[in-house]
Amino acid sequence: MKNYILIGLAAVGFVASSSLFVIDESQRGIVVQFGKVVRESNSDIPKVYEPGLHWKWPMIDEVRKLDSRIQTLDGQADRFVTSEKKDLIIDSYVKWRIEDFAKFFLATGGGSRIQAEALLKRKINNGLRSEIGSRTITDIVSGQRTEVMEDALRQMARSSELGIRVVDVRIKQINLPLEVSNSIYQRMRAERNAVAREHRSQGREQAEILRANVDRKVAVMLADAERKAKEVRGQGDAEAAKIYAETYKKDPELFSFLRSMEAYKNSFRGSNNFMVLNADNDFFKYMKPPVLEKSAK
Repeated sequence: MKNYILIGLAAVGFVASSSLFVIDESQRGIVVQFGKVVRESNSDIPKVYEPGLHWKWPMIDEVRKLDSRIQTLDGQADRFVTSEKKDLIIDSYVKWRIEDFAKFFLATGGGSRIQAEALLKRKINNGLRSEIGSRTITDIVSGQRTEVMEDALRQMARSSELGIRVVDVRIKQINLPLEVSNSIYQRMRAERNAVAREHRSQGREQAEILRANVDRKVAVMLADAERKAKEVRGQGDAEAAKIYAETYKKDPELFSFLRSMEAYKNSFRGSNNFMVLNADNDFFKYMKPPVLEKSAK
């Protein structure tokens, strides 16, 4: 008898645990019965279970839980065309949440987040494509990026067939396509090279001007120094001539002797120098012995 009681209690506990389910604060629930969504009484609207403890038929009903928190859709960057028929690669993200859980469940094939984000991504891209297609690159990059996001958000707010409310749309990054970027880079490089060549040419021109000015100043300074040197040498020569003249007047014999010694030194400077002169020539006046000079007289 006791065994039957235990078995009965276990069965009741299993049925109770299978019949009860809990919906968290961050979730909402949809119950599917025999492949069909449980709907509100006398209505075709699916029944949405709020957070709390609820009852279902065990082994028959299946609970599908939907996240009620704000979700982030951050996919890959996509290509858009501006009003100038120029391509842009725009990377954006979307903040969204489920507003109508019943509609969301039906529109996404049972609450599939992957399918919901695919549909939402398509709608966001269509909205951005419409806004970007009416603006130029300058407008999008410089001044009207915020307007583009706000207009796209307003378009998504009017689109509620998914049961989703778009909280925010943001453009993270705007780039040019790779082939366009390479072309612009090459053009910028050519422009910078042209500017660099112009600067180098101007630098060489300025260097030549500075070099010519320096050379001119050096030539003027050298000429001035040469002139002053000649003046000093002339003054020195004049002073020396004056001293020689005064000395010659004081002792003409000594002056003649010194001049002769200087002439001898200059004449016999080399080892192979020789002269053919008469012995009585006055050049050898001071090389003759005094005795011979007296006897000669």
